[in-house]
Amino acid sequence: MKELTLVSCQMPVHRYKKTGNEHLAIPNTLNRKFTVDRPKQVWCGYVTYVWTGKRWSYLAVVLDIYARQVVGWAFSNPPDSELTAKALRLAYESRGRPKGLMCQGCHYTSLKFRQTLWRFQITQSMSRRGNCWDNAPMERFFRSLKTKWMPTVGWSSFAEAQGEISRYITGYYSQVRPHTFNGGLTPVAAEAVYENCLLTCDQN
Repeated sequence: MKELTLVSCQMPVHRYKKTGNEHLAIPNTLNRKFTVDRPKQVWCGYVTYVWTGKRWSYLAVVLDIYARQVVGWAFSNPPDSELTAKALRLAYESRGRPKGLMCQGCHYTSLKFRQTLWRFQITQSMSRRGNCWDNAPMERFFRSLKTKWMPTVGWSSFAEAQGEISRYITGYYSQVRPHTFNGGLTPVAAEAVYENCLLTCDQN
């Protein structure tokens, strides 16, 4: 792996800010059932923060839990509802506008995000606030990004962070990094095995 450039400053402690009181009583329908039998069935999403030289920037990711494949992501300075909605829109379009989806998330209660779910006919499942095990696949993804790829003091600029995150998601994580959940296969390889099995079954 290429060594990343470190910035000399030290990251400040990150503190979340409340942006409003939009909490809804959305059930935790998924309830930690993180093993499914096909792609495009259950997604999970979450937001994390990274240091970009002079400020915190925010990364929203949508993960297909079948093979832990990243199917959508967005990066911006404000951690607003447009960030999470953009990641979801990218996932929906890149996966061919699938039907019958469920999406698990935490703090995803904004009106804009819920309208996006409704437009795409995606069922929402809400993990409980402060319970990381309810969104374990996303927590593991972000931990890997921050410990294996991100410099210990963050990136020096927004542009550098965006480029390196893109390289990690589309290159290293999806196509190079073995995943224990997939029996040592990358997410891309695990989904390819599924597609090949489908093709074989159809031919038989």
